[in-house]
Amino acid sequence: MTKSIFTCLLALAGFYSMAQSFKVSGNVRDAQGEPLVGASVLEKGTNNGTITDGSGAYTLSVSQSNAVIVVTFVGYNVVERQVAANAAQDFTLADASILNQVTIVGSRNGNRSSTDTPSPVDVIDIREITTKQGQLDVNQLLQFAAPSFNSNRQTGSDGADHVDPASLRGLGPDQTLVLINGKRRHQSALVNLFGSRGRGNTGTDLNAIPAAAIERIEILRDGAAAQYGSDAIAGVINIVLKETVNQLTANVNAGVYKAKYRFDNKNFDGLNYNVNLNYGFKLAEKGFLNVTADYNFRDHTNRANTVSKESDLARRQYGDPRINNAALYYNAKVPIGEKFQVYSFGGINKRKGDAYAWTRFADDDRNVPSVYPNGFDPIIASTIDDRAVTGGVRGVWKSWDIDLSNTYGFNKFQFDVRNTINTSLGEGSQTEFDAGGFQLAQNVTNLNITRYYKRVLQGLNIAFGGEFRTERYKIFAGERGSYYNYDPTLAGGSQGFPGYSPADVTDKSRSNAGAYLDIEADLTKKLLIDAAVRFESYSDFGTTLNGKVGLRYKITNAIALRGSVSTGFRAPSLAQKYFNSTFTNFVNGEAVDVLLANNNSEVTRTLGIPRLKEETSQNASIGLTLNPAPGLSVTIDGYYVKVKDRVVLTGQFSDDDEDIGDLLQALRVGKAQFFTNALSYTTTKGIDLIIAHSGALGVGRLSTTLAANFNQMDLGPVNTVPRLRGKEDTYFDERERRFVLASAPPSKINLTFDYAVDKFSLMLRFVRFGEVKLANWDYELDVYKAKVQTDLTANYKLNKNFSISIGGSNILNVYPDMSLPALTESGGGWDPVQMGSNGAFFFTRLGFRF
Repeated sequence: MTKSIFTCLLALAGFYSMAQSFKVSGNVRDAQGEPLVGASVLEKGTNNGTITDGSGAYTLSVSQSNAVIVVTFVGYNVVERQVAANAAQDFTLADASILNQVTIVGSRNGNRSSTDTPSPVDVIDIREITTKQGQLDVNQLLQFAAPSFNSNRQTGSDGADHVDPASLRGLGPDQTLVLINGKRRHQSALVNLFGSRGRGNTGTDLNAIPAAAIERIEILRDGAAAQYGSDAIAGVINIVLKETVNQLTANVNAGVYKAKYRFDNKNFDGLNYNVNLNYGFKLAEKGFLNVTADYNFRDHTNRANTVSKESDLARRQYGDPRINNAALYYNAKVPIGEKFQVYSFGGINKRKGDAYAWTRFADDDRNVPSVYPNGFDPIIASTIDDRAVTGGVRGVWKSWDIDLSNTYGFNKFQFDVRNTINTSLGEGSQTEFDAGGFQLAQNVTNLNITRYYKRVLQGLNIAFGGEFRTERYKIFAGERGSYYNYDPTLAGGSQGFPGYSPADVTDKSRSNAGAYLDIEADLTKKLLIDAAVRFESYSDFGTTLNGKVGLRYKITNAIALRGSVSTGFRAPSLAQKYFNSTFTNFVNGEAVDVLLANNNSEVTRTLGIPRLKEETSQNASIGLTLNPAPGLSVTIDGYYVKVKDRVVLTGQFSDDDEDIGDLLQALRVGKAQFFTNALSYTTTKGIDLIIAHSGALGVGRLSTTLAANFNQMDLGPVNTVPRLRGKEDTYFDERERRFVLASAPPSKINLTFDYAVDKFSLMLRFVRFGEVKLANWDYELDVYKAKVQTDLTANYKLNKNFSISIGGSNILNVYPDMSLPALTESGGGWDPVQMGSNGAFFFTRLGFRF
């Protein structure tokens, strides 16, 4: 792979030497004719840019004669204009009104560019990447567009089959905060119990938000709890919804996987298709209502046929679940006079999923042969309801920008189990059960107040505000047959997924209040400093105070240094505190009933497990941005994150343990596990590197990007309690440690070539996933060596209204290295790692725009 990248870079150098450039120059001034010093001048669609000098003048080499230039300056409206090369191009910027201020995540300063922030921010144009990638959901789009973002589809992992865990920089899914239009998004009600990703974590379901509703996604790759509150340890993902009006866009996407390792002779499986529609209505003179409807279908894949003997087979159905996903989203703003506006956005999402559980073979003790002579493959079916709505008012009062909003979010999981049986009922058992489920509701009231002083220092922005949040978590029971044991000599409950019993029913809530102060100052024309402090008080664990300091120094117009230090925290989720259930786990292919006891249960109290407390973090980053040549930009950022008292799900303690077995037997518990702050600390060190170039090549234009993340995590000792001292290997064993360490590959490298000629464009991408090591059920290492995925997409614009894309992801049909199914966590030939285990995916896309 190293040789391949070196060859590509040599080819790149050759391309650059042939690239043409055109000069654009001029001045940038305000409405009074005063020069704007340090204004950002950027070639649209590239990382090619410069800033104005002390007289407001600039010179920029652009890649094409009709390039579009975007000019921004803090506190002023953005100006975007197509220019003529080798000619003077002057710009006049007007004071920004609240209706068109743009705030980038990581800064509360209106109209500050993502390239001018003290922390690294990736801005991903969703329209651009959806035309050139085969992935149809937000998680998979980001998995291949942002090296520091990781998400893998799970299989055989109960609820995690239906919601893909995702993370930044290898930290937990619940250590990344998600915003929509700058407002906190609710998390999923699901806590991940199985699978190799996000075990013991909750997270946000990004796939509930249709990609067709999104204008761009901003990824802040830095700790930001002092700015935004709990969960922002790894960073922040801000999803910005579309605001277009009088424009109808529609897309039809379809694709299939090249089948392999099936028990039949099908050549393709896993049909995916998506249909979406977006339209914006103009409201009043400057308002809008933008609406998106989206439907996505994904069928089963099967990659179970990887062994020659049935005795080595754990599952006859191993692959993606079947998913039906429908969403309706909107985004709206309406002005009230010149200084105020009301806004609202939100949507609903309904998802139905069918996921196969582990096979019960014909001779399994949990099978009833007269009902299933050949054994059976239970299906865990989910119905997920997700909805959210935000309403607010924003305006200017005596030069203060005031934003008051309220956001309500709700997520509910309902489980049904089909093609199953309650063995203790024998032949009289039904084969389909309502297994119950859980739900989470969140309400956030938020007030932000900001003022920008243009003539203090070189610009001073003061922001402060507060937030009040309430959360409520519920578990509701399934029907009696889904959990009850009618014959103690036989297995009870629905096979594949025992239902929630009345003993599991939970209804818990909490509240927290927070306040912050954020000051951002351009001390000189070259030096920016940002300082933030945030206080939070939780009804269930107390108070926390966190701070952050960041700076950016422009060494020259082409070189800048940036860095930050901060502290952060994450409050344990209500699901981590109160989830409890009896479920079936598989150890070496053998079924075992396990009690997952909540943090306040009799089991945890008897064993002396302490109350869950917040995770705390220390973050540091330092980076360099360079623009060494026209059309060429380089950013490199190093980071360090230490998380203390990390919440994890323990291993399983058995009633035959010589020290605590009697305690569990007295509680009538065979095996038990629970959530606790088991890891004293984790440290994560890494480097993000992005090299981007855009320039004319021949009759077209070549854009090239090399983006890489290198990541290393180390785990500290295990926090235990007196009664469990000496049982650290059970408390948090080697398998669990490996799952945490494999939250992200140690490296992920994307090399992308995008060549456009008139109406035609061609994208070629190589994605290298680093080596991953996991411990199997024999506690031996399964090594998944580094692999490279190759993607290719061709796009043609038939006219201004129609376009077509044809392409493939992983076109060389690369799979991770294979392991023994009975010993993996997922029961298949691979754990969910790297590019996944479905092989090559081929797709086509039709786009319409009117």
